[in-house]
Amino acid sequence: MILPWVLTCVGLTILLLAGDALVRGAVNLSLRVGIPALIVSLTIVAFGTSAPELLIGISAVIEGKPGLALGNVVGSNTANILLVLGLPALLSRMHTSRFDTRRSYWMMLAASVGFIALAFLGTLTWITGVILLCGMALVLWDQTRSARAHVAQSRGEEIADLEGADPDMPWWQIGLFLALGLVGLPFGADLLVENASIIARDFGVSDAVIGLTLVAIGTSLPELATTVMAALRQQADVALGNVIGSNIFNLLCIMGVTTLFGPVPVDSEFLRFDLWVMLAASVILAPFVLMNRDLGRRWGALLTALYLAYLVVVLQ
Repeated sequence: MILPWVLTCVGLTILLLAGDALVRGAVNLSLRVGIPALIVSLTIVAFGTSAPELLIGISAVIEGKPGLALGNVVGSNTANILLVLGLPALLSRMHTSRFDTRRSYWMMLAASVGFIALAFLGTLTWITGVILLCGMALVLWDQTRSARAHVAQSRGEEIADLEGADPDMPWWQIGLFLALGLVGLPFGADLLVENASIIARDFGVSDAVIGLTLVAIGTSLPELATTVMAALRQQADVALGNVIGSNIFNLLCIMGVTTLFGPVPVDSEFLRFDLWVMLAASVILAPFVLMNRDLGRRWGALLTALYLAYLVVVLQ
């Protein structure tokens, strides 16, 4: 009974480290061949940091466990708002009122509502995936256009702020990071999916529940680490932007690509409860995004408590 837990943690650790290695290698390779840092941050970094969730989704569908894939995305989006924003707010007040994230927030709400509507069709197929990916393409186009219109920093400052960028990184190190990422991601995903499913069978729960809880929390750890550091540095725009961007990417890109590898049936429990909790969590952000309220410790305690209550209900 202990071994599956250990191997699940090992698989998750490999995924997180491999995802970070892929980001570092891809960022520096792209900058070396002349791709603008802005484009790299909007595409390669976003993809690399979400690579663990993507590989888990693909592996789960291929291995006949689509409930785990769907549970991971829905659970991660819920955890990103209630837990990833709640815990850092307990440590330090986040002055979210100083920043305008309304445009991205409306996109996240639209993506959430659209995804729920597609889920009520019963099964997410490759056609659904194409629709979701078209939505992701529109988001990337809009974000690129908006970012280009507001860039006021020099290229040197832009590169310095880009995650994983190192102008002095040698070619052999770039190649090593890419190799570690490309090898580690599928290996870690297979290890995690296989052993998470064993845990689910041992506890008599579904793959979907494991995806909503254990796997979702695990794959939200990078966002949690980023948000904690951003909160401590008083960078509320980074914290809130990280969560909103991750949720959009999870719904549109990760589920879009996952369905291309096989159909994902939507269990009735998702339609009755989990999808609506995900949407409700998104709506909870409205006061901080639309009404210029700061995310203080009381709100952080409330968000964290709501997430713990959600876990209790799911695991019953």
